Amino acid sequence: MARKSAKQAADYIRPLYMNGLSGRLLHLPAPAGKKAEILFIYGQHSSLERWYGLAQALNRYGAVTVVDMPGFGGMTSLYKIGQKATVDELADYLAAFFKLKYRNKKIHVVGMSLGFVIVTRMLQKYPKLTKNVDMLVSVVGFGHHDDFLFKSGRKLFYKSASRLFSLRLPAWFFQSVFLQPFYLRRAYKHSRFAKEKLAKMSGDEFKRTMDMEVELWRINDLRTQMKTNFEMFTLDNTKRRVDLPLYHVASKHDRYFDHNRVEEHLRRIFSDFQLFYTTDPNHAPTIIADARAAAPFIPNGLRAILRDRNRESNR
Repeated sequence: MARKSAKQAADYIRPLYMNGLSGRLLHLPAPAGKKAEILFIYGQHSSLERWYGLAQALNRYGAVTVVDMPGFGGMTSLYKIGQKATVDELADYLAAFFKLKYRNKKIHVVGMSLGFVIVTRMLQKYPKLTKNVDMLVSVVGFGHHDDFLFKSGRKLFYKSASRLFSLRLPAWFFQSVFLQPFYLRRAYKHSRFAKEKLAKMSGDEFKRTMDMEVELWRINDLRTQMKTNFEMFTLDNTKRRVDLPLYHVASKHDRYFDHNRVEEHLRRIFSDFQLFYTTDPNHAPTIIADARAAAPFIPNGLRAILRDRNRESNR
């Protein structure tokens, strides 16, 4: 891993053109002696660069692919081709990518937050794909809108605002005014979510994090982010079962989700459920610099299972 760690994310990123959309994917080849294929789907407010550290950490167990989803990480949004950024449409896109890249291969699938929601919906809509998944991992994922910790008034406000700014003209206004770098650097740090992220930071760490936050707000399509916000606040993925066991990584101090409710709902969806806890206090930090920083999101028990799966695939 020393050689790979010295390289930048850009060394492993290549263009992705599919279904009339233009994006990117990051692919880390498998280390010597490792045969597993791992697909990682990130969540909202993200990019390939943001999750490069976790890709490196997963790369210890096999080849890793991280793919942009429409509207995220700088990829063309579904709105550009006349579709809406619903969980169903995103699941359809992911299924098309899955079939194109993996066909009859067995792979590990890791979904982060909203990414896991999309993976779940894909497997519900396309149950035949479950035969290609030999290990399914949720990293702070969830299955139902009741999993959010927010009080009803706050949740209603977020849901209403998300619906409004998923519309074309309000989104254009918001992007033109509030997502300018000058405004973001001065106003965003005073927002509730930013205060939670930035409270203990200063100096270079604060500057790097703010730079990344500004970049993420600029490259992620606002309508997609707002529409998927609304989708999450109305989500119910518990109506259809998925015939796969789930390995779920939760944060005991997640600022978004009640992990007891998450477990209850995920147990309704999947055939089996195994819980692990990350030692990271956040739902997800803005910057994960390298594999070492990403290590808390792969707890020791999960690492042992990944190693065992590798031994099985090498037989």
